[in-house]
Amino acid sequence: MSAAIPKLRQAHLSDLPELVALARTSFVQAFTAGNKPENVQAYLSQAFTVEQLTKEIQELASTFMVASWEGKLVGYTKLNLAAAQAEVQDPDSVEVARLYTLEEVWGKGVGQLLLDAAIAYAKREGKTWLWLGVWEHNVRAIRFYKKNGLRIFGSHPFPFGDEIQNDWLMRVDWG
Repeated sequence: MSAAIPKLRQAHLSDLPELVALARTSFVQAFTAGNKPENVQAYLSQAFTVEQLTKEIQELASTFMVASWEGKLVGYTKLNLAAAQAEVQDPDSVEVARLYTLEEVWGKGVGQLLLDAAIAYAKREGKTWLWLGVWEHNVRAIRFYKKNGLRIFGSHPFPFGDEIQNDWLMRVDWG
């Protein structure tokens, strides 16, 4: 990747083929280490299909933002209002259900761009806090979120293939 600046926009249905490929690749890059390959494959075949992402992108309480670099999608985030939230379902919050970038742009500000956009979206929507779940063994992501002012406020189980993993719930407040 050159010194070009990543661009951010809301995702559209026309992005689905590239978004599915991005979701699958970025998930494999982030979660293959430390997990059974069969559990990774099971999750991919459930969560990152054209059918599933079509349903999610059409959900009125969800917003997908995509980051592109030189015309290629390199990261995305899925933001949920209360009606679509997995856990908390607080009308004053926005959930970052996913925030993934391709390994080739790790450390290049794409994740920061997506998180900043998530916080800006939450504030525009009149929300007072933002939260997310992050795998307890994803040290890199936890460090990134802590650097951005998120703090752990709980945990929840995350079914992953034949295992139940633990996700830390993290939040940042401003209102």
